[in-house]
Amino acid sequence: MASALKNLSEYDEANLPSAKKMKFGIVVADWNAKITHALYEGCFDTLIKHEAEEENIKTVQVPGTFELTVAAKILLQNQKYDAIICIGCVIKGETSHNEYINNSVAIGLTNLGLASGIPCIFGVLTPNDEQQAIDRAGGKYGNKGVEAAVTAIRMAALKEDLKKAEKKTIGFQ
Repeated sequence: MASALKNLSEYDEANLPSAKKMKFGIVVADWNAKITHALYEGCFDTLIKHEAEEENIKTVQVPGTFELTVAAKILLQNQKYDAIICIGCVIKGETSHNEYINNSVAIGLTNLGLASGIPCIFGVLTPNDEQQAIDRAGGKYGNKGVEAAVTAIRMAALKEDLKKAEKKTIGFQ
């Protein structure tokens, strides 16, 4: 759904599980820092709002969006996380570089999540211009960082819920 039709910061708080016992890695690209740091603030504040403990949130910065996947992999190799949130912004320019970067990162995070079994969240803005990025980094369409944090909490909780359900079942259902 286009963010023009749904605010990125709106979600059903009552149905979001607590993040109290969850561990998160956040990888933030420095390229387009004005945008990515606003996304990070929305993400971090949302995790804290839902009871994540600061000491259970590890943040690392990388030069650009393309480097998000490698940093996510490094985090996963060095500590156990319930979810990794990757935050970046690639603004379309005069060339098609954005298509290569966005596609590579999306596929890389999908593959990393599948291989590791840990949700790797795509919190990357892919706007046509800077104003669209501003509108989605706390502007009129909300903050994609909030959406990324909510997605991470939900996916981590889903994994835990299914793990508990598997232990209770015997045979096929």
